Amino acid sequence: MKTALVLGATGGVGGEVARRLLAGGWTVRALARKPGNAIEGIEWIQGDAMIAADVINAAHGTSLIVHAVNPPGYRNWGKLVLPMIDNTIAAARASGARVLLPGTIYNYGSGTTPQLSESTPQQPSTRKGAIRVEMERRLKASGVRALIVRAGDFFGPRLGNNWFSQGLIKPGESVVTYPGARGVGHAWAYLPDLADTMVRLVEQEDRLATFESFHFRGHWDHDGTQMVNAIVRASAQPAMKVKQLPWPLLWLAAPFVTTVREMLEMRYLWREPFALDNAKLVRLLGSETHTPLPAAVRQALGGLKARAP
Repeated sequence: MKTALVLGATGGVGGEVARRLLAGGWTVRALARKPGNAIEGIEWIQGDAMIAADVINAAHGTSLIVHAVNPPGYRNWGKLVLPMIDNTIAAARASGARVLLPGTIYNYGSGTTPQLSESTPQQPSTRKGAIRVEMERRLKASGVRALIVRAGDFFGPRLGNNWFSQGLIKPGESVVTYPGARGVGHAWAYLPDLADTMVRLVEQEDRLATFESFHFRGHWDHDGTQMVNAIVRASAQPAMKVKQLPWPLLWLAAPFVTTVREMLEMRYLWREPFALDNAKLVRLLGSETHTPLPAAVRQALGGLKARAP
C-alpha cells in the first residue's frame, strides 16, 4: 500500500521527499493550513499539524507519514515541536503507518566526538537539541514503526529555510558569507540525494526494525572551504567576495530578533566538526545517493537565480 502523508510538504525536505515518493509511484497526500499546488500530483488536504484530529484523518489509509514539519526560522520550538510529533504518533497508531522523521545533528552537543554514529551518546547542549532528543524518545517509546534519518545542513535546488540559501548566499547577491572557521569541518546534505535515500530506506520495510535510525553522510566539507570554493566556481564569478559571518554583530541584534538568538544558540555547530558515519546505511542499501558537490551546488545556485528579485 504505497500511500503517504507528508507533513511539511511546502518546506525543503518535505517537498523533496514528496517529489521522490511521487516519482516512485506513491500516492501522496499533504496536510497544510493553506493548501497549494506547488507540487503537481499531490492530494492537498486542509488542516493543521497542531490539531490531532486533522492529522489522524489525513493519515487514514496510509502506510507512511513523513514528519517534516518545523516552525520556521527556529521560532516557537518549545511550544510547537513536541505537540506536533505527539499528533503524528497518534495518527501512526491509528493508521498503522510508519513515521519517517528527518533528523538533525542538534541531538549531539558541544564536545561530542567528531564522528557520529547511530550509537553515539546524545548529550545535547542546546534547548533545540534537547527537544530533538525528546522527539526521538517519544517515537521510540510509542511503539509505532519509526525511521529516523539524521543529516547535516540542507541545501537544494529550491529555496528553503536553510543556511545555504538564507545565510551563505542570498538570491540576487554576489557575496558568500560563511559562518564557520577555516579548518573546521561541516556536514551538508543535498536534499534530492537525502530524499532519494530516505525513500530507498522506506522501501526496505521488510528489513527494518520497528524503530530504526540511520546517518546520511552527504557532503563532508573537511576544512570549511570546500562549499565556499564550489559556490565561487559554480557562480562563474572569480571575483565573488567571500567574508565571514560577523557573529559579534549578531549578539547586538539578539535581544530584538528571535531568529538571531536561535542562530547564536547553534553556533557551536560551526565551531566544532560533526561528521556523520553512514556505515549502517551503506550496509543496508549498498550505497548512499550522492550528487557530486560541483553539480549539486550548480543546481542549488540555479534555484536561487530563478528566484532572485
